[in-house]
Amino acid sequence: IAEPLRDRMEIIELQGYSEEEKVHIAFRYLIPRQLDENGIPVEQIEFPEEGVRYIIRHYTREAGVRSLERTIGTICRKQARRLAEGKTEKLVVTKETIQEFLGGIKIRSEGEIAERTERPGVAVGLAWTPSGGDVLFVEANAMKGKGGFTMTGQIGQVMQESMQAALTWVRSNADRLGVAEDFFANHDLHIHVPAGAIPKDGPSAGVTMATTLVSLLTKRRITPLLAMTGEITLSGNVLPVGGIKEKVLAAKRAGVTDVILPAENKMNVDEDLTPEQLENLKVHYVKTIDEALQVSLPQVEGSVAAKLLATPPKDPSQDYNPTQPVKEPEPVHDRVLTQA
Repeated sequence: IAEPLRDRMEIIELQGYSEEEKVHIAFRYLIPRQLDENGIPVEQIEFPEEGVRYIIRHYTREAGVRSLERTIGTICRKQARRLAEGKTEKLVVTKETIQEFLGGIKIRSEGEIAERTERPGVAVGLAWTPSGGDVLFVEANAMKGKGGFTMTGQIGQVMQESMQAALTWVRSNADRLGVAEDFFANHDLHIHVPAGAIPKDGPSAGVTMATTLVSLLTKRRITPLLAMTGEITLSGNVLPVGGIKEKVLAAKRAGVTDVILPAENKMNVDEDLTPEQLENLKVHYVKTIDEALQVSLPQVEGSVAAKLLATPPKDPSQDYNPTQPVKEPEPVHDRVLTQA
């Protein structure tokens, strides 16, 4: 759409359905329609709510319900064939039946976060996609080198800049983190966002990037079942992001129990999410990276998070002495890898 024409139009954004909404739509519209189209009597098949939720979580990933209806239709057609073959017993669509008719699960969620975040340097972010929200893993590693910085995972320009901002903040606070002064000059850092075939972009992973690096450098595992989102600045502030409803619902689907969100997004949570959708989910609102680290790092005496909160950021101007010559810093060569 041409920009002059777009400027004169009113843009209406339609949010994707939540899991609860999809369940209601399935029982009220999709299942009756598929039973009618496939000629199956109601008494010959039963869709328990647990079965419908299992299909939604493990066999469809969409903002709407088209794939859900196709999947329900597949099960109905298989039951129609069974009836045509003389098998008249009632079919109850359970987890075992779904796997038999549809094959192995297509989308894995339960247990994945706990397994992949068992070591330091791995954090869970939240992303918005056209099909709704999704969880996003961020991994970091370090090896002996000459100060290189590599970014992979088919990430866009905005996300690359967000990674650079996260690294700059971590380096500027290295003394508070307990990182040796020569660490960055003698090591290469690599940040990877898995699912490399899927393009990724946007600034909302800034908090996740910074937390991943701090976890790696301090050798501390991030709090289990924790996900986060938020843009960061070089000063360590956390800025609001979009797609909060979709991201929070994605976190809940993935089994997350704690979520870090920018403080300025609290209004979005209050307006867009119901108490039922927030059940068993604790939301932590933060204004700075320090506050995010207090939540994401284990809360034990002497932890890095406690030290960060106790030690205010250092003012670079205090180190300036006009009577002494300024020492030029050693150059750091960044290596940015992108995929077409």
